[in-house]
Amino acid sequence: MAIICTTLEQVRKNIDRLDHQIVALLAERGGFVSQAARFKKDSDSVKAPQRVEQVIDKVRDLSQSLGANPDVTEQVYRAMIAAFIQQELAEHAVLSKESKA
Repeated sequence: MAIICTTLEQVRKNIDRLDHQIVALLAERGGFVSQAARFKKDSDSVKAPQRVEQVIDKVRDLSQSLGANPDVTEQVYRAMIAAFIQQELAEHAVLSKESKA
C-alpha cells in the first residue's frame, strides 16, 4: 500500500528510507555478481548480451505488474547491469591471472 505524504519532508524521508533498502539490495546483488565471475570462462561469457536482454524483458514485465514505469526500470537496469559487468570483468581478470600463476 502506498504511503500518502502530506509534506515534502515526508516524501524525502520515505525516499531516504527506500534508498537505504536499494543500496542494501545492490550490495547483495554485487556479492552474487562477484560469485558469478568464478563460473565464467572468458570475458564474452561475463558480458552475456543474451542474458542481459532476458533480465531486461523480465524486469519490464515485473515493472508493469507492479505499477512502475517500464521505461524507467529498463534504463535503471541497463545502467546497473553495465556497472556490474565492469565489476565482474575486473574480478574475472584477477581470477584468470590467479589461475595461471
